[in-house]
Amino acid sequence: MPVIKSAIKRAKQEKKRKAYNVSVKSSVKLKFKAVRDELATGKVKSNEDLIAAIKEIDRAVRKGVIKKQAAARKKSRLTKSYNSVASKPFGSENPSKPGTKKAAAKKPAAKKVATKKPAAKKPATKKPTPAKKSAK
Repeated sequence: MPVIKSAIKRAKQEKKRKAYNVSVKSSVKLKFKAVRDELATGKVKSNEDLIAAIKEIDRAVRKGVIKKQAAARKKSRLTKSYNSVASKPFGSENPSKPGTKKAAAKKPAAKKVATKKPAAKKPATKKPTPAKKSAK
């Protein structure tokens, strides 16, 4: 337990901030889960939930609760999974696993052609200027 007055005040402030940050993070998680659950069922009607989740993530960044890059990663993954499910017609393949890709046939690697480098140019040297004669 802190004894110094400023340390006591700091502890109170930390409790308030933590409570606020936890509430903001939980609201982000709720919106995120709502979109994921909608994608898991495969019945994507509109992108309102996705937009709401992205707005909530951006709000958390503005408040300083989530870092900018973490928010970008969350939004990217959410949008990618949404697009993979939304682009498929209903009842095709397995919608519960968004983001799965089919293995594509590999093309043979192109042969590298050895190219000859041009000879390096010699640096130009300055010609010495003749010394000026002083007038007497």
